[in-house]
Amino acid sequence: MPLMASSTYRPPWGLANGHLQTILPALFRSVPLITRERERIATPDGDFLDLDWNRDHHSESLVIITHGLEGNSANASVQGMAAAFHRAGWDSLAWNLRGCSGELNHLLRTYHSGAWEDLQCVIEHASAGYRTIALVGFSIGGNLTLKYLGDHGAAIHPGIKGAVTFSVPCDLASSALALESQINSIYMNHFLRDLRRKIREKAATFPEGISTEGLERIRTFREFDGTYTAPLNGFLSAEDYWAKASSKPSLQGIAVPTLLINALNDPFLGPECFPRKEAVANPHLYLDLPESGGHLGFLTLGQEYWSETRAVEFCGRLLAF
Repeated sequence: MPLMASSTYRPPWGLANGHLQTILPALFRSVPLITRERERIATPDGDFLDLDWNRDHHSESLVIITHGLEGNSANASVQGMAAAFHRAGWDSLAWNLRGCSGELNHLLRTYHSGAWEDLQCVIEHASAGYRTIALVGFSIGGNLTLKYLGDHGAAIHPGIKGAVTFSVPCDLASSALALESQINSIYMNHFLRDLRRKIREKAATFPEGISTEGLERIRTFREFDGTYTAPLNGFLSAEDYWAKASSKPSLQGIAVPTLLINALNDPFLGPECFPRKEAVANPHLYLDLPESGGHLGFLTLGQEYWSETRAVEFCGRLLAF
């Protein structure tokens, strides 16, 4: 039964609160950039993706890291994870979702939580020469990773031996509802500020394909996804997008060892984002539910966060297969 009986994570004294765990690392953690080698690849639909590598070890093992909503490959969570795997002898690749590398993507479409075809494009490009590939995903990058694994089942790229995901809104509707609460308005406002900016940039490039009318009045993901994410990416509505892009229905199809870590005090996650039944039913899905950790927190007082140590340990076992 891969549902963890108890988690090994213990927060530092006085830092167990989910909001503190979420905010402190985001504001104050600084990690040196370790993935310094940038490569741009073309997507099959005529767009591009920017990949940032560290291949100092020339290893036979590679970790591919996917960031979260409105993040990028330089985020402290991404670089901290890449550094932890580097210390363990792995090569690392941190890639940027469309439009997140500092340059607007070429097409009208945007990145979204279920666009696993871009992750697949990265995997197919990067896999040559590696015996072992592990996937690590944060937040919606974790959702995208789990959906890729579950939708493909045993047909995933043969080099992929396992995955670790953190703070995953695997039920997007539940997460969107949680973020509509007043106590979470600081996070909602932060995301919408960045999303509005990108929509204005899109509208300047595609004036006939996108309108900014009413953009400043949008206050929730329900409104934003219904107005922009859904129609720009072929969905009928916000609800249609959430239903089709959520990874939770796909968890039953995962066929390689996969660790999902969601803190019970994560302010971004609603009650449907803790898939206990799915973990019990799938021997490949390991579910770790720490009492504390916040959203992409799991902070410790040392150089390496618990989440990074945990991911390296879990993926290190994959080398035995």
